[in-house]
Amino acid sequence: MRHYEGVFVDGVWRPSERRRELVDPSNGRPFATVGLGGAEETNAAVAAARRAFQEFSETTVAERLDLLNRIAAAYEPRMDELADMIAEEMGSPVSARVQVEGPLAHFRQAGKVLEAYDFETRIGETIVRREAIGVCALISPWNWPIQTLAVKMAYALAAGCTVVCKPSEATPLGAIVLTRILHDAGVPAGVVNLVVGSGRTVGEAMTAHPDVDLVSFTGSTEAGARVGQVAAQTIKRVSLELGGKSANIVLPDADVAQAARWNIQRCFFNAGQSCHAPSRLLVPRTRMEEAIDGILDEVGRIRMGDPRDPSTTMGPMVTKAHYDSVRRYIRTGLEEGATLICGGLEPPEGLSDGAYVRPTVFGDVTPDMAIAREEIFGPVLAVMPYDDEDEAVEIANESPFGLAGYVFSADPERGYAVGRRLRAGRVFYNGAPANAASPMGGYKQSGNGREMGIFGLEEYLETKAVFGFSERSRALPSLVR
Repeated sequence: MRHYEGVFVDGVWRPSERRRELVDPSNGRPFATVGLGGAEETNAAVAAARRAFQEFSETTVAERLDLLNRIAAAYEPRMDELADMIAEEMGSPVSARVQVEGPLAHFRQAGKVLEAYDFETRIGETIVRREAIGVCALISPWNWPIQTLAVKMAYALAAGCTVVCKPSEATPLGAIVLTRILHDAGVPAGVVNLVVGSGRTVGEAMTAHPDVDLVSFTGSTEAGARVGQVAAQTIKRVSLELGGKSANIVLPDADVAQAARWNIQRCFFNAGQSCHAPSRLLVPRTRMEEAIDGILDEVGRIRMGDPRDPSTTMGPMVTKAHYDSVRRYIRTGLEEGATLICGGLEPPEGLSDGAYVRPTVFGDVTPDMAIAREEIFGPVLAVMPYDDEDEAVEIANESPFGLAGYVFSADPERGYAVGRRLRAGRVFYNGAPANAASPMGGYKQSGNGREMGIFGLEEYLETKAVFGFSERSRALPSLVR
């Protein structure tokens, strides 16, 4: 049994009598404990961040760029260690390298954005300054335990902000190691602080604290709504990246079987525990047989097993409680009359000790079914028929969520036209990959604000207008052209 401290304040790890036992979801066995903080530790962390803010916010772009480069250099040699840790604490296979390669890419991308960004511009005789917003509370989820926090940290530091971080208490170890890496890279004391604890104690204390200027939260829509309510009492900025029920519209001119195979790969990556997962597959009614053939072929290639085995492509659910939740949705789909194409409630052979759910696909799903409306956050796909393009767009947009959308078509112009009609923050054509410089965020109940690239940097900046300085007194780029 290993033991970790989960409170890092002003450059020092603090011991805690309150501890949480961590359980390996692949076998149900405890393997570590982590120290927990509460309101007292949160207040201390915010105070440390406030003290550090004045000096750190006045660092130069060159100094912050050097810091980001040092962080990336310190992070890269530890990616294998971090991959093993994620496999153990949440069950994401070591083969899913994006879980640990993504953070490195985002630290580097933040450096590129910082180097090119104009913090002072001009509108006539007005200087427009962009300044660090202040102390930021960064609250990250369990399903991407390092990348989500790294993205927030990278752009907050690039802006000159100081931070207090709260990872999920279910998967805190990646955040603990990431904090150690930043400390080793020379992040000044008080600039980055960490408090592991529950949302009801640590999360609420951060969000309500009058010395916190911004809350960046990634998690469920329900929890995001609570963050917004609490933050409103002190009129602080809130950036929310919340749930999704993303639709993949396969147009009649597409290779339907290939689109279905890709959908299985993307939807069941990370065992379906991804807010961007295309968990609704919309197929022309006359092409459904081709789609099912592609689905069954791709599901047959999935290898469930020990997430530490490099040949494993799908691991367990993060906890037994989440396993039970996903199974309830599968049972609901059966009760609602959807057709079970594959998967179901039976545990995978030889994996009954862990929180494993078989890759499950339902056909004949209608928009009124719970499995079509609600975010399941597991390896469950709803396949829905449509008769024409307008109906497909209508079904896709009926969801209260709007995080991502997907379109497959042989015609780029037609694909783009459909993509424009989707009410979602990101749209992917023919399975195109995202890039670290592009904005990420959602419409509707999928959140507000944007992360990544220049958009992510500007979330952590305030805008100030300074009047009365002629162009001759201070030459700056013009904001208005």
